[in-house]
Amino acid sequence: MTIQTLAIVGGQWGDEGKGKIVDCLSARTDAVVRFQGGHNAGHTLVSDNRKVVVHLIPAGILHQHVRAFIGNGVVLSLDALQKEMSSVAEHARDLSERLRISEDCTLLLPSHAALDQARESSKGKRAIGTTSRGIGPAYEDKIARRGIKVHDLLNANILSEKVTVLLDYHNFLLSERYGAPQVDAGDVLDFLSGAAEWVTPMITDVSSDVSKLIDEGKRVLFEGAQGVLLDIDHGTYPYVTSSNTGTGAIATGGGIPVSRVNHVMAIIKAYTTRVGAGPFPTELNDETGQRIAERGAEFGATTGRPRRCGWFDAVTVRRAHQLNDFDGVCITKLDVLDGFDTIKICTDYRVRDTVSNNMSCNAKNLGECEPIYEEIPGWNESTLGTTRYADLPRNAKKYLDSIAELCGVPIDIISTGPERKHTIFNEALANWI
Repeated sequence: MTIQTLAIVGGQWGDEGKGKIVDCLSARTDAVVRFQGGHNAGHTLVSDNRKVVVHLIPAGILHQHVRAFIGNGVVLSLDALQKEMSSVAEHARDLSERLRISEDCTLLLPSHAALDQARESSKGKRAIGTTSRGIGPAYEDKIARRGIKVHDLLNANILSEKVTVLLDYHNFLLSERYGAPQVDAGDVLDFLSGAAEWVTPMITDVSSDVSKLIDEGKRVLFEGAQGVLLDIDHGTYPYVTSSNTGTGAIATGGGIPVSRVNHVMAIIKAYTTRVGAGPFPTELNDETGQRIAERGAEFGATTGRPRRCGWFDAVTVRRAHQLNDFDGVCITKLDVLDGFDTIKICTDYRVRDTVSNNMSCNAKNLGECEPIYEEIPGWNESTLGTTRYADLPRNAKKYLDSIAELCGVPIDIISTGPERKHTIFNEALANWI
């Protein structure tokens, strides 16, 4: 089947390298749609020795022909977007002409970030490990029907009323509940009123625009943020993000039925990482974990926080597949495992005296799971920059075959380095590339 619409989601706990793959595939894409999350997600793009980090703008924006859409499922900080557009402008011509924002995005305000920081600080050792960007509080206001939408920027009276009411509530919480400084409602309103001037030309009905592109036979790529194991409903709650991160969010956060998506690809690392708190069965708190972290440069693109590292966990990826029905996976950072004498893959969990090949999203239960490993011989040859499957070391191929078999999903792409050219594509995407 010819692939016209493609969804890319993270198949683990985020930070899998989605940005590079979206960037690569966007060379032959007409539009890229971001459908959830906020500026708590960071995608690092590398092309011609240029390093560009995007948080809200879809990762396909470096290709000058691509139209970029921010869907209604995103909570949008206009301050963060303005700064990001300034930093990306030198790498992406006609940025404001190609970027469009859903009129139904919920706005993320400085008071949301202040609340996020105050809450995390008050929890002490019980802190979840959020980015403290205000994502959670913004989604709370959206669900509570007190949020401010992008289309509210178009009516000064409505905007003023909503900001006044919302900031009164936020400031009550900040001062009375957390003993934190209040946020000046007048400053917030002044910024939003000024932002309305440059945002208004980019406001659109994303659902209608993207539907029309699909009807016209254009290629559309849906770009997810974070990973499906951080999903607010299906992740390791409460150590999750505040949005739905799986393919179902394409419908709720982009306004496009999932039935219109031809191919769902999960991006997964050749090992496993996690940022922040939460259970992590295969975590390596030893020299091996440190070696993986150093070789993989495992630091968050958004916060710079070090990532926890461990062996590849097939159980978690199988769960992600169960929830999202992947058509294929992309394996990233294979080169990080070059030089290991032995590599381990978690095939199952042991819970007390029971062996399980599935996982519970209950954080307490997952925290009690012990990984059962299969050991695979490593390889001493370098895979960095390899562009042909035939040129990979024999044991690297065996390792990849084991991942595909254990997870029950074929491999679409293998990434062997940060550059666009450091990529191996299989036949499934031959028509796309």
